[in-house]
Amino acid sequence: MKRKILFVDDEPNILQGLRRMLRGMRNEWHMVFAESGEEAMRILEGDPFEVVVTDMRMPGMHGAELLKKIQKKFPEIVRIVLSGHSDQELILKSVRTAHQYLSKPCDADTLKNTVARACALRELLKDGTLKQVVSNIDTLPSLPKLYQEIMAELQSEDASMDKVAKIISGDVGMSAKILQMVNSAFFALPRHIENIAQAVNLLGLETIKALVLSAQIFRQFETKGVPESFLEKLWGHCMGTATFARTIAREENLSREAVDDAFLAGMLHDVGKLVLSTGLPEKYGEIIRRAAENGISLRDVEDEVLGTTHGAVGAYLMGLWGFGDNVVEAIAFHHVPGTCPARTMGVLAAVHAANALEHASGPEDLKTDETQVDREFLNKIGVEEGLERWAQVCETEMQ
Repeated sequence: MKRKILFVDDEPNILQGLRRMLRGMRNEWHMVFAESGEEAMRILEGDPFEVVVTDMRMPGMHGAELLKKIQKKFPEIVRIVLSGHSDQELILKSVRTAHQYLSKPCDADTLKNTVARACALRELLKDGTLKQVVSNIDTLPSLPKLYQEIMAELQSEDASMDKVAKIISGDVGMSAKILQMVNSAFFALPRHIENIAQAVNLLGLETIKALVLSAQIFRQFETKGVPESFLEKLWGHCMGTATFARTIAREENLSREAVDDAFLAGMLHDVGKLVLSTGLPEKYGEIIRRAAENGISLRDVEDEVLGTTHGAVGAYLMGLWGFGDNVVEAIAFHHVPGTCPARTMGVLAAVHAANALEHASGPEDLKTDETQVDREFLNKIGVEEGLERWAQVCETEMQ
């Protein structure tokens, strides 16, 4: 079955150029072209689509307004901006509604790959309702203490870049959103930035203020079925896993980019739990309680109740947000690396081992089968003998 893609731009010449550029995809995609936001909404009302690619500055309904309407009425649709405009006001209006932002002129391969990847990611989640829930999430909640700290710092007269970066780097939700911004074309910055301090410096204090205070890209976690204590433990585990994954990647002499990706993927590997806590708070709160009461892994209960796990959920959203394949793959398969086609020592192996070692380093009463390492997988990629060495260097890292 062909993927259904809707392109929206008020300039007929641009749409004609897209038709020519994407002619080779006609056997895989059913493409429809609209010359206004109003026309796009009429088309969407009559037919289901998987991806919408829209310009920003258009007469009548501009791109940001169109994306907001689509998010509200058709939340399962992947929303991509393709624009040559850098109007900050419009950008701020779209940062919470656009999954990705591409800048014009955009080469054919980049556009094809972005749309194709978005379509492929949808296969991670089979349930239509769950796709709607995850695709509709535009920002992830932060721990109340850190949220209050970042708001106070940004509203102070002598706000410090270093303090802002430190607060953001201590929070999974803030880190994910800032890195989504800096690694997209929203602000035309260099790509592949995995370091929060670097991301904050590249964006600049005024842009960070606008994003947080005006666009409200951060929000405070509100208890609705999921206990705050669960989130606090989750943050600690994610940060510990990130540190361990980076340590293991360095120990195996992976490239600088892979080391950075290992840290980022380690930090985000359980982001699916945060997504489910946000999108399905009451149901996920019950899943957490059932797992704790019965002494079984959270992912087993997730699979029973939802038909999927937090790994797939987190990978889906982070993929939609434009995070790299190494990071998305590690998030998706961090519990089951043997089911991933990859068979090399890389980011996934580092995160899988780091996750297990971090769980194993915790209190005895909190240990579950999540502490188990897939030795068969590590043996197949030729690094099983390194596990004990990794455990030792990670233990040293904790001291």
